[in-house]
Amino acid sequence: MYVPEHFRETRIEVLQRLLEQYPLALLVAMTPSGLTANHIPLLAQLSSAGGGILRGHVARANSLWRDVQSDAPVLAVFTGADSYISPRLYPSKREHGKVVPTWNYATVHVSGTIRFIDDVAWLRTLVESLTDVHEAGRPDRWRVSDAPADYIEGMLRAIVGLEIKVTAVVGKFKGSQNRSAADRAAVAAQLRAAGRSAAAVAELAPQ
Repeated sequence: MYVPEHFRETRIEVLQRLLEQYPLALLVAMTPSGLTANHIPLLAQLSSAGGGILRGHVARANSLWRDVQSDAPVLAVFTGADSYISPRLYPSKREHGKVVPTWNYATVHVSGTIRFIDDVAWLRTLVESLTDVHEAGRPDRWRVSDAPADYIEGMLRAIVGLEIKVTAVVGKFKGSQNRSAADRAAVAAQLRAAGRSAAAVAELAPQ
């Protein structure tokens, strides 16, 4: 990924937060028939040293776990908030007109090596963890134990777990850092006024 230095984000706590807020990753891998990409929610635990672990699962019917060998390199792409930025938002447009459209966004690319896990006990722990994370905060939260035990056993047999050992993490938070302070402030104000999704983009760069 091309990352100009003023857009590079290296703080592990910031990268971890994006992975938690936007857990649906695009998992890219090479197979004998070429590149494949799957959208998979992943539990992420990054370490301060730049390593860590990603965990998730795929349907047993998905050939990924058969086509990709253990310890093969993979790339997980996490995409955060994004928004189109019109040149009309910049005060500098009125000064000199030397402005063009752009797109502000946050993304984290996590590289690593993958292994697949076909173990019911491991899968149950993973599924319970995923459920607890994504049901947290709901007043009527659902738990795995709410479903019939034999039904859950059957569902667990229909999936295969995956674990990715992280080897590199690259964060790009493009939030108009290359613009003047006045331009950044104007963009942030307009994005916050536009609503919750756009407002998240306003937080990508310090004012």
